[in-house]
Amino acid sequence: MAAMTMPRRRPGRPRRDETRPTREVVLTAATALFAERGFDAVGLREVAAAAGVDVATVAHHTGTKAALYDACFARVFAAEREVLTEAAEQARAALDAGPDAARRALHELVDVFVDFLEDRPETTALWLRRWLEPQRHAELDQRYADPLYRLVAELLGAAAAAGALAEPTPHITVRSLVWATHGHVVALAAGAPGARERREFRAFVHRLLDGLYGPSTP
Repeated sequence: MAAMTMPRRRPGRPRRDETRPTREVVLTAATALFAERGFDAVGLREVAAAAGVDVATVAHHTGTKAALYDACFARVFAAEREVLTEAAEQARAALDAGPDAARRALHELVDVFVDFLEDRPETTALWLRRWLEPQRHAELDQRYADPLYRLVAELLGAAAAAGALAEPTPHITVRSLVWATHGHVVALAAGAPGARERREFRAFVHRLLDGLYGPSTP
């Protein structure tokens, strides 16, 4: 019997990562492209080429381009929610131990968030592209940003109710910290000195929290 031959890949076509499910490979490629170019500038064929599959495979796993865009946000949201939920639960458990323990727990929570975005800069880039057109795709914020804002804002509210700190506007504090962290990630991407920038930003955020919730807080 004649020996079987494997079909050759097209020239220049990347080899798909066979160690991961196809949907994950597609979403990884799409997230990088949407983060770099935004929604309008990316086509399904480009996603397929970047993922090393054909366009029918992309459509099979994710549907339309709008559905693919949504799936990219859902993917980064799920990863972020996992790490923040665990950190928030640990911080909530520290509230009864007094103000000092509560502040240390908030330091740790913010460190977790900063670590997450530093390790996944495409998350910041994806959101910044989305926010360039604030009225467009606004439902993504409702599904994939607001729940995490509420998670931390409710933690700050619980800390205030327990007498561990005073926080009259937790939603503004959370929003300000989130935007500061995204700005930090952009600075790293633009070439800010890595290790030093990371140390200095964490020290800044800790000083900010201590200024907000330190012993002089009424």
